[in-house]
Amino acid sequence: MIDLIGYGAFFLTTALIFSLVTLGLNLQWGLTGLFNVGLAGFVAIGAYTSALLTTPDDAARLGGFGLPILVGWAGAMVVGGIAAALTGMATLRLRSDYLAITTFGVAVVVQLVALNAQKLTGGPFGIGFIPRPFGSLAETPLLFNLSNLAVVGAVTLIAYLALEHLSRSPWGRVLKALREDERAAISLGKSARFYRVQAFAVGGAIMALAGALQAHFTGFIAPDNYLPILTFQIWVMLIVGGSGSNLGAVIGSILVWGIWAGSGTLTSVLFAPEQQARAASLQIVAIGVMLCVILLIRPNGLFGDRPRRPRFGKREKAAIKSSSGS
Repeated sequence: MIDLIGYGAFFLTTALIFSLVTLGLNLQWGLTGLFNVGLAGFVAIGAYTSALLTTPDDAARLGGFGLPILVGWAGAMVVGGIAAALTGMATLRLRSDYLAITTFGVAVVVQLVALNAQKLTGGPFGIGFIPRPFGSLAETPLLFNLSNLAVVGAVTLIAYLALEHLSRSPWGRVLKALREDERAAISLGKSARFYRVQAFAVGGAIMALAGALQAHFTGFIAPDNYLPILTFQIWVMLIVGGSGSNLGAVIGSILVWGIWAGSGTLTSVLFAPEQQARAASLQIVAIGVMLCVILLIRPNGLFGDRPRRPRFGKREKAAIKSSSGS
């Protein structure tokens, strides 16, 4: 029973870290309509920034300043936000698929830098000895996992409440107006590029914070953690939960991660060890099937806005019949 509770805490901690990334993507896409396919790059920027700021000194690479963990998280948000703002200023004149291709290229560049800049990022060997918030409790897995869950849950709750407030604020209403009808918003004196860069920067900062949390939760990062499959996972989480809904971003992340982890456990039980490498592709199959089913039942996701259908009362129906009869 204790082991089950510990695993549940570990599972929820990982799912909530994913939900932070999904919340950042929901701000960019669900609220503003910015098609970002390079979110793995911003997660990597946050993870490496926080790791370099907080790890002990290492003669093999630069960084290793040994700063507190909170300083690392704040630094990750600043660097991630600046990187997203610079990316936005350079690319937000593009639209739809062109923006997607450009942001994907940014993510590939970040991953290649992490892989080859060995003096800075440790190269393919990654960065280890990243301080963990409750490292002294590592010998008692239950307390360690519950403590991490409390911290990650608090950070996710703060981010969720802040984004809910922003979405209802005048700033959020401008973003929605730009998403729905850019020309109308510009005619009212709103700068489309200025607001979109802001949304891109805030979303990138949240993604970078999620990367920093993940780095300190696991204690080790490597370039293989930030492959395009991460972008696929986050987009599925947002689509399943419902684009434009912060609650949907959180619930969709937990649901999709549960299916991903559960299918991985199932393949390890059903298939022999020499076949598990091929069987791992069944995880993507399971996610694809679930995505198709949900989109057939709920085209806008679990918590997305339902399309409104006109409802006619007796008077309206009678008026339609009389007009058609005449």
